[in-house]
Amino acid sequence: MPIPESLKGRLAAPVIAAPMFLTSGPDLVVETCNAGLLGTFPALNQRTSEGFREWLREIRGRLAPEAAPFGVNLIVHRSNPRVEADLAICVEERVPLVITSLGAVPELVAAVHGYGGLVFHDVVNARHARKAAEAGVDGIIAVAAGAGGHAGTLSPFALVSEIRAFFGGAIILSGAMNTGRDVAAARMMGADLAYLGTRFLATTEAMVPDEQKRMVAESSAADIVYTPKVSGIPASFLRQSLAAAGIDPEGGAAPHLDMASEAKVWRDVWSAGQGVGGITDIPAAADLCRGLISEYRDAVAACADAARVEGWL
Repeated sequence: MPIPESLKGRLAAPVIAAPMFLTSGPDLVVETCNAGLLGTFPALNQRTSEGFREWLREIRGRLAPEAAPFGVNLIVHRSNPRVEADLAICVEERVPLVITSLGAVPELVAAVHGYGGLVFHDVVNARHARKAAEAGVDGIIAVAAGAGGHAGTLSPFALVSEIRAFFGGAIILSGAMNTGRDVAAARMMGADLAYLGTRFLATTEAMVPDEQKRMVAESSAADIVYTPKVSGIPASFLRQSLAAAGIDPEGGAAPHLDMASEAKVWRDVWSAGQGVGGITDIPAAADLCRGLISEYRDAVAACADAARVEGWL
């Protein structure tokens, strides 16, 4: 499968800890990477571009020599006034992986490729995936039904197979995965890497209130509401946090996307994916990573053993 050359041999399992707004920071990235999985964070989690640069340098300074690579998420949307400055910093600091959202821009891809970096782009349907492929990205993140944040509505089977029909690069699957067995299943269905967000939200290093972490650990899939009424783009939120903020997901008009107000909105209303039903603890990120790696390897081995025993190999 087409895992990029720069990632081959550098991950202990095919897992990316997704960049979560107001959640992922240096501690979560460093602990994830040092444990062997790819950690990421959104540039906008730092309030300024200079602060963003400081985080990049802090992360590099704390990574072990054998650590997995790290990545940064850039919101490529006209309402984000920092995108050009933050991209310039990514180029100067040679960020290994840039994950783009809300816009696939060939010039951005060329800038990152210029220093040998990778670009992954997240999409919720095949139409957006085609635009990303045309922009020259190295990987497409298929955000399927059940994912947290700005999720899609398509089955992962449908989305991955449609994208694979025309895209020869890496496909990274997002949506309701919590365990190494889930990651192995994603690989079996044609994805190259798994993209886990909500599972890393419930870790000690996540930069969110303890109440939010507890809500994730105590919720079920039925508590997830998919609505555009928070930020103007459909996204998955915890029902209890919507109620606490006085937001009726069924009534009223959806707001227009505005990056200037995003921080406040997402601080008050908490996003999570349908995978919350499988989360019952709040471990340290390193412990979570070790468990994912072990579960993944066991699942792959068990599948191969079963296939041999049952005569499929």
